Amino acid sequence: MSPRVPYWRLSGFYLFYFGTLGALIPYWSLYLAARGHGAREIGEVFAVMAATKLVAPNVWGWLGDRSGRRMAIVRLGALGAFLAFCGVFVAGGYGWLLAAVALFSFFWNAVLPQVEATTMNHLGPETHRYASVRLWGSVGFIAAVAGLGAVLERTGAGAVPVAVAAMLAGIWAASLAVPEAPAARAGEDVPAGLLALLRRREVAGLLAVCFLAQASHGPYYAFFTLYMEGAGHGRAVIGGLWALGVVAEIGVFLVMHRWLPRYGAVPLLMTALALTAARWVLIAAFPGSLALMAGAQLLHAASFGVYHASAIHLIHAWFRGRHQGRGQALYSSLSFGAGGAAGSYAAGWAWEGAGPGATYLGAAVVALLALGVAWASLGRRRPAAGPAPAGTL
Repeated sequence: MSPRVPYWRLSGFYLFYFGTLGALIPYWSLYLAARGHGAREIGEVFAVMAATKLVAPNVWGWLGDRSGRRMAIVRLGALGAFLAFCGVFVAGGYGWLLAAVALFSFFWNAVLPQVEATTMNHLGPETHRYASVRLWGSVGFIAAVAGLGAVLERTGAGAVPVAVAAMLAGIWAASLAVPEAPAARAGEDVPAGLLALLRRREVAGLLAVCFLAQASHGPYYAFFTLYMEGAGHGRAVIGGLWALGVVAEIGVFLVMHRWLPRYGAVPLLMTALALTAARWVLIAAFPGSLALMAGAQLLHAASFGVYHASAIHLIHAWFRGRHQGRGQALYSSLSFGAGGAAGSYAAGWAWEGAGPGATYLGAAVVALLALGVAWASLGRRRPAAGPAPAGTL
């Protein structure tokens, strides 16, 4: 990797950002349940967190593309997220909680797409090495999951918002150290307008695939911890299962810079979707088996690691120049935003109506649907990719 890339400063940001996710996603449902909220309300809180990604990344992405000052936007978003999240500590009812979470998410979701664009610009011609930077986010996630899991065994769920607030403060501090990246060269700009780009079959297909892939994760992110508790696993064990999935993710990130040129992003993406469906079937059928749950967590290497690295690579290849920030924002808003919101909301209702096993089987069907869309829109022909490294699509 070029010495001009601020590797450790970028890595430090990812460490804290995904450390926040490690404190929030596995244990937020425990905290909400401890406050007396049921499955539908928990699903709605997760849906609100995801739904803000429909708006926030696109607003901030437009500002980033217009101003070119992406890291200034990141710093503002990080500080706003920390201050808004502190509203959780103020006594109030369910409506107040939803309002605090919505405001926090609006600022927080401004952050990652702009950092992704900044990272890609710093990497320049070495974009296939993105995963080598992103893996430090996985390290932060593991540290937060494992550490907080052990703390919760002794202190209870009240420690969750404290840990999240501390990580959010770390995100803001880390953002101060990351420099702005050089602007994309004029020759890399895209002559077509954004709407014309979105009408391309492969681009529209990829965004639809990303929506479905993340919708299939709804039961996992909202209810996996509660599901494992109900199956008889202790909180330290559950924290270990979350960490195991991210260890597998790190392993994939360490080799993706070799896999992308060798196998191509589209075949890797389709393989990841097939393994995602297999993962949800395992969780649906064998929740009480620790060995099989460990195996299902190892498949996180595919359902997130391979999927995300491949999708980011394609997004960066197709959204160039003046569309770069909005391309990252669309990826975030349509997948983790719309897909995550739809998946979380549907999971909350299905959990109470059909039961956990049926909910996870439904998620497997959604993942297979994503695979079908990928095959129809991406798998039958090699998509045009712009100035991406040769052989990496």
